[in-house]
Amino acid sequence: MTPVTIVPGAASSPVVIHVPHAATEIPEAVRRDLLLDDEELAAELAAMTDEGTEQIGRLAAGLAGTRPWLAINRFSRLVVDPERFPDEREEMARVGMAAVYTRTSARRPLRDERGQDFTELLETYYRPYGDALADLVDARLIAAGRAIVIDLHSYPRLPLRYELHPDRRRPMTCIGTDSFHTPEQLRETLRDAFAPLGSVAYDEPFAGCYIPLRQYRKTLRVTGVMIELRRDGCGTAAAVRRRAETLAAVVDTLTPAMRR
Repeated sequence: MTPVTIVPGAASSPVVIHVPHAATEIPEAVRRDLLLDDEELAAELAAMTDEGTEQIGRLAAGLAGTRPWLAINRFSRLVVDPERFPDEREEMARVGMAAVYTRTSARRPLRDERGQDFTELLETYYRPYGDALADLVDARLIAAGRAIVIDLHSYPRLPLRYELHPDRRRPMTCIGTDSFHTPEQLRETLRDAFAPLGSVAYDEPFAGCYIPLRQYRKTLRVTGVMIELRRDGCGTAAAVRRRAETLAAVVDTLTPAMRR
């Protein structure tokens, strides 16, 4: 059982659209260890699931002139969050939201932390997920000479209690960057593409982007950026379509010649 679905793109495409937080599925063995009742769990999933992102990613892939690759998490981020560091580097551990969440979005207990060993969760879900993404990026490097990871998210108009920086701006599109993996040209391409859809900001309210740990800070041939779409801007079929068209146009811009 692999925790990530890989949807093939064109053999020559360097682009991977990563959709890590769109799923709601929780395996029964994991569900048993969550401290929420069914109603509470449904509310937590509604708060923490990146609504619309899988649809936007799949639509964009189909609209792009050169089809990008898709990597879609099969399971809810409440199982494990594949984007979080598994060690002391993860700042979200301060609120119980490292790779394995122990607190909810409202900072209530999600798992019993007393004497807990999350090794099985990490070995079953987190590490196979990271290996699959790293293998995909390695394959893009071999086939295209480079890899571009577009990390696709959505977020609510108002901050949730778990957020560490609730006072930051909340634009219609947040572009998350990494000082090593996000070149200026990539930042500007995203900014210019999404500006017609409303306000755009870099690294507000969320910063950074996902690069598999195998390639993280190791090669400049792997570039990446995060797109955070504000959910109230994705509430209609027309809005979803427009964002998918915008993302597809970005993919087509990046595919022929993305150079640092």
